Amino acid sequence: MTEPIEKRIAKAMAELESVQAAVAQAEERLAGASATVRSRDRAVEVTVGAGGELTGLKFLDNKYRAMNASQLAQSVMEAVGRGRAQMAREVMDTFGPLTAPSADLPELRGVDIDWDRIFGSALSGEAGSGHGRRAGNRLRDEIHEDGDDAHNRGRGRA
Repeated sequence: MTEPIEKRIAKAMAELESVQAAVAQAEERLAGASATVRSRDRAVEVTVGAGGELTGLKFLDNKYRAMNASQLAQSVMEAVGRGRAQMAREVMDTFGPLTAPSADLPELRGVDIDWDRIFGSALSGEAGSGHGRRAGNRLRDEIHEDGDDAHNRGRGRA
């Protein structure tokens, strides 16, 4: 026997209120969230907010003095990309469970979220794992490695 419509509506309303409360809690948690990340060369430290915005930038140990403008810019961009990717993962982890279908009400299928549309390049910028490197950076690394300038070797940026 099927459940009366009034009971199903009451369940759906209770589920909706529960999801709304969870969303509010998640938003509150993320409102002050940030990620602080250092560039691989340890020359730059950035802080990125939950929306991917740059909220802090530090140049560490005067390493920037030995870098040319291109190297410094690359260090900043790499750290910002890693910070944005870390925050994107945190947001996805926070809201991900809220996208799941309802266990009690099969009609409530959950919400489809297009994370790529929301975070764009932040998801492909997971440079910390080495998987998000662009082909241009790999090419620069290989060109740099072919050079005889051992002093700059290991920085990975030309």
